[in-house]
Parts: sequence; structure tokens; C-alpha cells
Amino acid sequence: MAASGKVALVTGAGTGIGKAAALGLAKAGFHVTLAGRRKEPLDKVAAEAQKAGVKALAVPTDVGDPASVRALFAKAKETFGRLDFLFNNAGTGAPAIPLEDLSFEQWQTVVNANLTGSFLCIQEAFKIMKAQSPKGGRIVNNGSISAHAPRPNSIAYTSTKHAVTGLTKSANLDGRKYDIAVGQIDIGNAFTDMAARMKDGVPQANGQIAAEPLMDVEHVGNAIVHMASLPLDANVLFMTVMATKMPFVGRG
Repeated sequence: MAASGKVALVTGAGTGIGKAAALGLAKAGFHVTLAGRRKEPLDKVAAEAQKAGVKALAVPTDVGDPASVRALFAKAKETFGRLDFLFNNAGTGAPAIPLEDLSFEQWQTVVNANLTGSFLCIQEAFKIMKAQSPKGGRIVNNGSISAHAPRPNSIAYTSTKHAVTGLTKSANLDGRKYDIAVGQIDIGNAFTDMAARMKDGVPQANGQIAAEPLMDVEHVGNAIVHMASLPLDANVLFMTVMATKMPFVGRG
């Protein structure tokens, strides 16, 4: 296990991309703290992670709540003593409805999870990483293809994912003096429960409904392990991992 003894924390770890990342990190030798809203999926991932011979801690968490985030990082530090890697993955979307029909509550739910939650976790990770010995660590934020280009009727999700890019750049700059490396992974059409609808057809920019190619989510987990395993004097600032033929690069 190349990274044996290092400690990672993954938010949104109970399903999908977060689960794939957490299990990939466990197989690479990272002890893992798993955060998410629901305890049962976290416990299942923790049990699977422990089969790799590492320790796994499940902590039900609302990343949009400052007290919940503080409790998460305190529990992780109490259990493992340090933090080497944070994958800021937790997030949510709003219904795909016209922007003028989106309620304030729907908007705020997405902002709390995707933007405020990422900021709160970065803040707590910085506090631990700058004070520990050896000093430093790494943070990877889950951007999305939506950090570059929107889908129809996705203003809340797209706006917050564009904002995550600002978090990444600012945190990368502010982390230099503490040996904290910050990067971002932008993922397109990984096959998860959330993205499964793509294969049945989703709205395109030209108004048509079209099926889109998907890729195995395990490739995302592998990419996260690569980013997490770099020495702190090297950093992947932005990585895009996508289904090769998804409608992103060309005009849609």
C-alpha cells in the first residue's frame, strides 16, 4: 500500500463518486473518514473499506451546517490524529425547471451543499493541516463539467460549480504557506445512480432529448487516488475525467 498510514476524509461518501473515491483511497492504504447525510450507506462503505486493511470512520454530517462540519473534523482528528487528504465531494442539485420558477429554498439548498459546504470543509481542513506535524496536506474539490458549461435548467448547480473553481484557486493560493495543495476534479457522466438517467436521454442545448455515453465511476476513484498520492511539491490543479463521447467539447 503506497500511501500506508495517511489519512483521508471524503464527503458525500455513502454513494456514487464519493463511495468510489473512498474505496479507491482505502485500497491505496489511506485510513478514511466517511461523511454523508445518511448513516446506513456510510456504514456499508466503511465495512467495505476495512477489507483493504485500513481503519474507516463513518460520521453522518450536514456539510451546509457549520456545527456539523466542525464536529466531523473534530471526530476525524480525535480518531486519526491528523489529516492528509480531503475530497470535497458532497453536493446536490435542484429540479430541472425554468430558472424563473426556482424557489429561493431550492436555490439555497444547492448553495448550502455545493458552495458553503465546500468552503466550511476547506476551512476546517486548513486548521488541522497547517498545525500538524509534518505540516500540510491536500484538498481536492469536486467541480463538474458544469464548472465549465451549463446544462439546460441548471442555474443553481451550474452557478455553485463555477464558484467551486474560485474556491479551488483561492484556497490553492492561500494554502501555499502551509504546504497545503488544492486542486479540482471536473467529472463528466460517471455511471452513478444520479447520472443513470443520461443513458435514457436528457435535454440538450438545442432542445432535443438525447442519450449520452457514460463511463465507469471507478475511473474517477482512480483519478482521485492519483491526485491524493502526489508529493506536496506537485499538484494537479484541474483534472477533467469524462466519458470520451459525451457532448461537451463540441457545440451541442
